[in-house]
Amino acid sequence: MIHIALGSKNTVKIEAVRSAFTQMGYTFEMEEIEVSSEVSAQPFSDDETIEGAINRAKNALHTAGPGCDYGIGLEGGVTETPYGVFLCNWGAVVSRTGKVGIGGGHRLQLPEEISTQLRTGRELGDIIDKWAGGQNIRSKEGTIGVLTRNLISRKDMFSDVVICAFAPFLLEEDE
Repeated sequence: MIHIALGSKNTVKIEAVRSAFTQMGYTFEMEEIEVSSEVSAQPFSDDETIEGAINRAKNALHTAGPGCDYGIGLEGGVTETPYGVFLCNWGAVVSRTGKVGIGGGHRLQLPEEISTQLRTGRELGDIIDKWAGGQNIRSKEGTIGVLTRNLISRKDMFSDVVICAFAPFLLEEDE
């Protein structure tokens, strides 16, 4: 059995990690710990979003203590490209030996009316709640769920991100 610490108490992220580790065939215990990403509330680049995921993973691992095998950090953000603003999602897994695995998720071009508001410094979670007429969408289907009519859920997207971030550790097991 492995012990993992997730750097979040967000229900969707918890479900995503449970789903990923179950899919990978692990028996595990998970501790959910609210930790800081140490980046802005609305990460606005891949680099900042990755940094937030790594920081969450390291902070979760450190807070959980020496019995923890892996810290996991998941971070949603946006990134500006020549083609518009895109939703981005990154995850990091940090082992107690300090090894870091990073994985990314789906990309989705955001409607210009949402992008315009993001460029003024507003957070996507607040914008999408108003735009879609919902409440706390970030803890449910997420922006990706709203914009894809739930064909892709935030949980499923983050589950894939966790598997991608954990891939280097899977490869170690094969050696």
